[in-house]
Amino acid sequence: MYPLRRNRRLRTNESIRSMVRENMITPNDFIAPLFVVEGKDVKEEIASMPGYYRYSLDLLTKEVKELWSLGLRSVLLFVKVPENLKDNAGTEAINPDGLMQRAIKTVKDATPEMLVMTDVALDPYSSYGHDGIVGDGKILNDDTTAILAEMGLSHAKAGADFVAPSDMMDGRIFEIRSLLEVEGFHDTGIMSYSAKYASAFYGPFRDALDSAPGFGDKKTYQMDPANREEAIKETLMDIEEGADIVMVKPGLCYLDIVRDIKNAVNVPVAVYQVSGEYAMIKAASEKGWLDHDAVMLEQLTAIKRAGANLIASYFAKEAVKLIS
Repeated sequence: MYPLRRNRRLRTNESIRSMVRENMITPNDFIAPLFVVEGKDVKEEIASMPGYYRYSLDLLTKEVKELWSLGLRSVLLFVKVPENLKDNAGTEAINPDGLMQRAIKTVKDATPEMLVMTDVALDPYSSYGHDGIVGDGKILNDDTTAILAEMGLSHAKAGADFVAPSDMMDGRIFEIRSLLEVEGFHDTGIMSYSAKYASAFYGPFRDALDSAPGFGDKKTYQMDPANREEAIKETLMDIEEGADIVMVKPGLCYLDIVRDIKNAVNVPVAVYQVSGEYAMIKAASEKGWLDHDAVMLEQLTAIKRAGANLIASYFAKEAVKLIS
């Protein structure tokens, strides 16, 4: 009891605070998302994500080498598909010479030890902007999972270490895992977006890839933000179907979900600190309303404290520069 116990003794100075700190951010915590476009010598800033860019393949090489030099060891690839290649069948998604497939090879050629994760969803390839095949105004689940499995296989053939299904179709983990096994890709992992919510925080990302839904919304497949127990059910099902890593998306507004899932599973838990979370910090700091670096690190620490083993974050590069 007080005064025998004075908790402030362990906060006296930075030396003791750092020694007893329960959670620390390291470069190994991060997955760095990267946006890829066609062309040459292209580095396009995303207007709603200040300081973040789309890269053509030649500049992607330079970027991943810099990430590796900073101690970052994993990237998550997304591609901006030209309009003329979009359709309702995901045709371009399984093109062995498609932009994603070439991006995977580019990263592996530049940094062979970099862990390459790839987005598996149809929205960048869809003429409707949805994560699945559309029929009669509805998203067709089983038709979609079949093409997602082929998409995952094509990424594995191109050299991806992990495929990351972000679509939230029922059964897609089982379909992808089964096809990978049949084709001999036993070591290709799956990082499943297991608890992906129908969030309002995705706007800047959709700007980055021009993948906003052309009609309606994504609430028939992404989760209701009001639901908590459903996240556990979805995650446990994905693990049973073969997921190696599970993900919660978005981050900050769903830290209770992160902790619930961390307590319920025995696989690594990833969290996606999404584009809207990034944009809010950038906008507020530009206004001078908050300290950019302090808030960035505080949010990342909160995600780690909640139970995240891995954090996909647009701040990865900035954060490792600070913590190093």
